[in-house]
Amino acid sequence: MDNFIQKIDNDEIVKLIKPYLKGMECYLVGGFVRDILTGKNSPDRDLIICTDKIDVFAKNLSDNLDAHFIELDSVNKIYRIVMKDKINYIDITAPIENDFEKDIKRRDITINAIAFDINNKKFIDLTGGIDDIRNKKIRGISDKNFEDDPLRLLRIFRFYSKTGFDIDESLIKLSKKLYKRINEPAKERVNVELLKMFEGDYCHYALLKLDETGMLEELFPIYKEVKKIPKNSHHHLDLFHHLVETVNQIQIKYETANEEIKAYLNTPIFGGVKRIAFLKSAGFLHDIGKPSCWTIEEETGRHRFIKHDDIGSKLVVPVLRDLKFSKKQIDYIKTLIKYHIYPSSLVCAPDVNDKAFLKFYRKMEDVVIDVIILAMADRLSARGEKVTREMVEDNINKLTKLLNNYLEQRKNIKPIEKLLDGTDIMEILKIKQGPKLGEIIKALKEAQISSEVNTKEEAINFVLKNFSIKS
Repeated sequence: MDNFIQKIDNDEIVKLIKPYLKGMECYLVGGFVRDILTGKNSPDRDLIICTDKIDVFAKNLSDNLDAHFIELDSVNKIYRIVMKDKINYIDITAPIENDFEKDIKRRDITINAIAFDINNKKFIDLTGGIDDIRNKKIRGISDKNFEDDPLRLLRIFRFYSKTGFDIDESLIKLSKKLYKRINEPAKERVNVELLKMFEGDYCHYALLKLDETGMLEELFPIYKEVKKIPKNSHHHLDLFHHLVETVNQIQIKYETANEEIKAYLNTPIFGGVKRIAFLKSAGFLHDIGKPSCWTIEEETGRHRFIKHDDIGSKLVVPVLRDLKFSKKQIDYIKTLIKYHIYPSSLVCAPDVNDKAFLKFYRKMEDVVIDVIILAMADRLSARGEKVTREMVEDNINKLTKLLNNYLEQRKNIKPIEKLLDGTDIMEILKIKQGPKLGEIIKALKEAQISSEVNTKEEAINFVLKNFSIKS
């Protein structure tokens, strides 16, 4: 353990904290310690400090470090210090009921209950968390801790997704017993856990385990309908398992990608969550429109799902709103669902050319890479008896060409210029603001994407020609 002790003791932020402790008991707890012991790095450091003036200490430390001070919880006295780099931060609190041991034993799972005594440079493991890390086991501390805060049930699967550790069977049984209580915590808290779960390398396994407990349908009631769609001649999996497999294929595409794509997918967006979490979320939801448009051809027995992409993009909005996804997060996932068929349709068209590629890139704007990867994952997750290996390989090769071509050209692809805004159009056509205006703006943008309109004069003529009210 000496190398782990040395790594924590030499941590840049820990070194900054030490001079201000002045003999106070101070413990690093939670994720930072767990990540160190599992060979990872973490920007957040949770401190338990035994003092009755925790607020004064936290504010003084923030001032001395020239950092930004935030009061997270005035009742429970929890404070955050955001460092100048805006990446690293420190959460500070006193132990529950001023009892360090009680605080540790009130946590969720053992691997999150390991503490490090900063002053004495030693680990404190009251629940067997270090052994559980060695044995790659997710084990609970107390059933009561989960009953007191049912959100911790979801955290089991978040950490399973992140670590791939085996979940202790007693936790699975407890989750099956308490699964309906996952609706009790604030949806904002649920949102955080879900997105962290989707970030994990083992997300598709976590989704299957979550479904096994009953919690998945509590969180996503729409899956009761999704599960009614069986496998068919074009899908070797039923719809639910196709969606889970799509998440898996996105992960595989990430793992085998070049460094440029990996860096892109690891970039935090929409509140500091990695882009790949939202891409996997879209993958998990991309076919939720299928139950609403499911038909079976009498002559051939083929299952058809006409316009499921468009339907799904509309159905997903209330699902995500209920789970407190932000507008930007919803717009991203909605866009990927709406256009997940577009890349494959494009590359398989008989007359595809560079101009069509450019139109696609301009239309997809900042989600070109995302929608292509989703299309690849979707194709690799559907291998029914009517789908040959050659068909899959041909589609993936063409999508790869589409992606590589974009990576080579993207610096030269100019964004769509706004030639006319809403006010301009209302003045030109003498109309008022309303749904018709939105329709015109959308049509004008499509015309620009297709290079039908390139100048302001052409934009004015386009609007007058296509939308003038005939007298």
